[in-house]
Amino acid sequence: MDSHQSSVILLLSLCSLLLISPSHAQTCTSQTFTNNALYTKCLDLPHLSSYLHWTLNAANSSLSIAFMAQPAGTNGWVAWAINPTATGMLGAQALIAFKSSAAMTVKTYNITSFASIAESKISFEVWDLSAEESGGTITLFAKLKLPGNSDIVNQVWQVGPSVTNGVPDIHAMSAANKASLSTLNLTAGQTSSTSGGLGSRTKNKNIHGILNVVSWGILFPVGAIIARYLRTFESADPAWFYLHAFCQVSAYAIGVAGWATGLRLGGQSQGIIYTDHRNIGIALFCFATVQIFALFLRPKKDHKYRFYWNIYHHGIGYTIIILGVVNLFKGYDILQPAKKWKSAYVIVLIVLGAISLLLEAITWFVVLRRKSSKSTKPHDGYNNGEDRQ
Repeated sequence: MDSHQSSVILLLSLCSLLLISPSHAQTCTSQTFTNNALYTKCLDLPHLSSYLHWTLNAANSSLSIAFMAQPAGTNGWVAWAINPTATGMLGAQALIAFKSSAAMTVKTYNITSFASIAESKISFEVWDLSAEESGGTITLFAKLKLPGNSDIVNQVWQVGPSVTNGVPDIHAMSAANKASLSTLNLTAGQTSSTSGGLGSRTKNKNIHGILNVVSWGILFPVGAIIARYLRTFESADPAWFYLHAFCQVSAYAIGVAGWATGLRLGGQSQGIIYTDHRNIGIALFCFATVQIFALFLRPKKDHKYRFYWNIYHHGIGYTIIILGVVNLFKGYDILQPAKKWKSAYVIVLIVLGAISLLLEAITWFVVLRRKSSKSTKPHDGYNNGEDRQ
């Protein structure tokens, strides 16, 4: 009986081992290739169950690589890239392998946007591109001329779920996807996390986003709400004006800081331009600067130019709010933070809109009641005079 139980346990153990996915059971040192290619070094990459094999030819600074990974979907893609100028995705010179018309293909891409990519030449020479698929794993082969003749490179790797009309679809934004990058020492065969540099750049992006949300997305609309509705109440005068001025001046100061961080980020990512986001940001800065001058050019209520000043002040103010909100959503699309942050701002907009509608109704009621009261007072006085006569 004991012998029978031991046999059953051994059989189950063997079955379990056979059921383990090869990508999890093996390391790069146990992997072989159908074309019998041999490489001098390999690494088990820390994310996305990926592996990199390479041979460095120091004499001519060329590199032969084989990158292995499982795509995120049945008809997905895998990518390996070198970024010559930074440590992240933007600016990466990528090789992407996927199945096209029942055959594996490898194409090159210069990654300049988070939103979409297009096949293009890359900044260094590459040849002998090929790929194969076996057991759900894609292996990408390539030879390339190292940029800058350096044996230390910023590498990025990625997997995607699908390909549409020959174009790789956007990959997931999980922690593993975002962390799939490192600095690779090709000579030593070592890789180091770039989380420090990435964290610094991501921190700057987050600061840029937060400053702009607070400025253009919250303080400017709140300041406009204060000016439009609180001024209706006589008891709020002149407090409403000082609150309005405080909100708008604070919003401008914070917005300038956000604009400056945007310029800094742009300088750190040369060649990567978000045209619409940048142009709207420049327009916002110009409009807001002109609007600040309204505080110093404000004529008295009975001045003949006050009517024109009101048109100028209100027109530019509402333009700033509209452009600010539009540009914030463009910024969300570029930065692609967790969905909760975009959802949180949408909720803020809904709350501000609801407050505006409520105050609109209240102020119309107050104004109409005030007009009604003023229209009846002279009539009552006239009647009282007649009665006295």
